[in-house]
Amino acid sequence: MLVLLASLSLGTSALALDLTDQEQAGKRLYREGISSSDAQLQARVGASDMTVPASVLPCASCHGNDGRGRAESGVRPPNLDWQRLALGQGVREANGRSYPAYSDSSLARAIQQGVDPAGNRLDPAMPRFELTLADQRNLTAYLKRLAQERDPGVDEGVLRIGTLLPATGPLAEAGQVVRAVLEDGLAQLNQQGGIHGRRLELVVLDPGYQPDSAERALQKLLEQQRVFALVSPLVPMLDQRLATLLAPQNVPLIGSTPRSGGSAQIFDPLPGLPVQLLSLAGHAREALGLAPGDLRVVYAGNEQAGVAEQVRDSLLQQGWAPPAVQAFDGQAVDGQGILFLGRAQAFAELAAALQAAGRQPYLFAASSQVAGGVARLPEQWSQRVFLAYPYVPEDWTEQGLASLAGLQQRQGLDPRQASLQVNTLCALRLLSEALKQIGRDASREQLIAALEGLHDVSTGLTPALGFGPGRRQGMAGAHVVAVALPGPRFTSVSPYRPVPDSP
Repeated sequence: MLVLLASLSLGTSALALDLTDQEQAGKRLYREGISSSDAQLQARVGASDMTVPASVLPCASCHGNDGRGRAESGVRPPNLDWQRLALGQGVREANGRSYPAYSDSSLARAIQQGVDPAGNRLDPAMPRFELTLADQRNLTAYLKRLAQERDPGVDEGVLRIGTLLPATGPLAEAGQVVRAVLEDGLAQLNQQGGIHGRRLELVVLDPGYQPDSAERALQKLLEQQRVFALVSPLVPMLDQRLATLLAPQNVPLIGSTPRSGGSAQIFDPLPGLPVQLLSLAGHAREALGLAPGDLRVVYAGNEQAGVAEQVRDSLLQQGWAPPAVQAFDGQAVDGQGILFLGRAQAFAELAAALQAAGRQPYLFAASSQVAGGVARLPEQWSQRVFLAYPYVPEDWTEQGLASLAGLQQRQGLDPRQASLQVNTLCALRLLSEALKQIGRDASREQLIAALEGLHDVSTGLTPALGFGPGRRQGMAGAHVVAVALPGPRFTSVSPYRPVPDSP
């Protein structure tokens, strides 16, 4: 029996100077393959000189935004640090050849003709770009600044991390908890010397109540405060736009995935709603014996419709045969088992409507959505309600529990808010692990790559967390917990296990 918690040497001058207009044009050409005149540039590729738009193969696609090169398909693009190029590369181990120093003219020849300063042909994988004189000058000017240009928030001795937390309104208490956890965690890291010699600084802004005010706060965080990354923001009013707003500057975010869906730069420590409901479906099949046609997906609220369709599609791929998703509007619904998406109030209303119609199917939902409403259910629903929990106290190691208790004591936090505290701790742990991996020359691009490469990160409070190519949720499953009434009393009936990939 398991009783769950109710709610589970330069200072600031080290910043890169603003780029000149010429360097800005070169940066656009380097990253996007677009000319300062907006004309479509061409590139020739391979021994056959196949012509493609330069925007398909911009320099950054191989050399990276930081110019350091990323090994791919057996090809290692060289580092474009101008100081290194201007001093000469010396002997290259791969072929033993010696390369003279680059000049502006020899660099132009390499970019446009694929020939190095010694007259040797560059690797055929290197595109040859057809540039105007102005484009070449712009690109050369930017390449000379590339190694010096740092991403926002990266100073000589400070790395700025930002978040948006409400100071007033219904989410104010949650915002205070998240802020306390983040400030405590960063203080602990800074007492240990920070990360790679940099102190971590937290910048917190209040998003207000409305989407417009939240968007303004986000823009201020990115453009004026110039934070490097975001961690655990509470901005549900931006759920439909957050990924779009972060994309242009490639800003990494470690925290909950917005309802509109994730993106390449948003990493959620916890499993999304579809994964949690699929864990419940697995229990329905294996422990409760429900047949393929017995499950139905029901949602309350238009914002849940897209997720409901996604859940149904995944069920079909895993051998279930659910009928079309159904919106709940106060009516009883059919089915031996109902996977529900929506708020706690609607969940309680669904149970009441079913009971009034003389029906008592199994009800399945994510604890994060409905746990606050199960206490209002009548006793007849005892052992008929199953909730998905990403983690339960049985996951907590002695060290993890001590860490959580220490945080609560230092910050005066309520143990009944442990769920929110653990969620924030997990986000901070993943962020710090990734920052440690990318080294001192930090960039947003490197942080995203490092987060994607994290595997089996132990938190002492959850199952092991990790990401991967195309995977932006740190957990791929959930615990299944049965609800006994009155009470409610919670019992873990199926341990965490990853949901199998759809065929």
